[in-house]
Amino acid sequence: MANTKDIQRRIKSISNTKKITKAMEMVAASKMRKAIEAVLRTRTYANLSWATVLNLSQAVNGNSQEPHPLLTKREKIKKIGIILIASNRGLCGGFNAAIINKTQESIKKHQYIGEKIVIEAEFILMGKKGAAVHHYYGHNIAAEFPKLDLASEISEIAPVARMIIREYLAGKYDKIMVAYTDYVNASKQIPRVKQLLPVDITTEDEYLGIVGKDTRLGIDKEFIEKKKRGHLADEKYVYEYTFEPSPKEVLDEMIPRLIEVQLYQALLESNASEHSARMAAMHQATDAANDMVNELTLFYNKARQASITAEIAEISAGANALAK
Repeated sequence: MANTKDIQRRIKSISNTKKITKAMEMVAASKMRKAIEAVLRTRTYANLSWATVLNLSQAVNGNSQEPHPLLTKREKIKKIGIILIASNRGLCGGFNAAIINKTQESIKKHQYIGEKIVIEAEFILMGKKGAAVHHYYGHNIAAEFPKLDLASEISEIAPVARMIIREYLAGKYDKIMVAYTDYVNASKQIPRVKQLLPVDITTEDEYLGIVGKDTRLGIDKEFIEKKKRGHLADEKYVYEYTFEPSPKEVLDEMIPRLIEVQLYQALLESNASEHSARMAAMHQATDAANDMVNELTLFYNKARQASITAEIAEISAGANALAK
């Protein structure tokens, strides 16, 4: 059986680790509460704004005028840009692995025809841990932007939005996606890959358009199904917009703002998911440390009892020897 001093050292070491994980759990819980408040404040607005831009896409593309370049699907997809929102630090369980694996799964589904790569994927990172897509999968990284643990203003996401819109209009990317983790509750977070550009209400891909299947978006699913089938005779599915001074001038100002809102909401969702995942991971680590301390305490008591029994046996043996 191990030496009692060694067991005491291990108990002390694990107890110190438990204090650290408990403190990290409390910090993560505090940040999580603030992040959740931010998510709930903006989620309805973000969802309805996305419904608006989808309906604008339908209205503009359905008239005889030339469609807006941010609303026009390109016939051939050669290169996609993916904004990956990950964390800056680890110790958050499988948070980063889940979103990276989801993104890679989505890329593989669309990137290959047989063994031939037909679509190139390039990443724009927010969060240092997102660099794993290069280390493990070899994807190119076009840019990396700083990410705050608690975003407070939409201006923090504005440089990313400006970059992707500029690169998309320049023809560098044929599609722009955002990969983020959707916050459901403290114990459930869902990694998602959502298409931002071009805006397309008929997107039905399992991964590259899952937003269209989200019941929280305020989008009429029946409308989407009728759009796919080309049946929009019912008046309640007809959206009419009046643009002043012109559709292009209005959309040039409006669509970039709506894209910023979507990116900002994705950042808020990811932050809330990250802090929830970290709180859960640290809670599990604290419980595991507590179990280890209890187990080692039992071993220590057994070792100490064995040592005392051995000493008593030696004293008894010595006393018997002297009596003889």
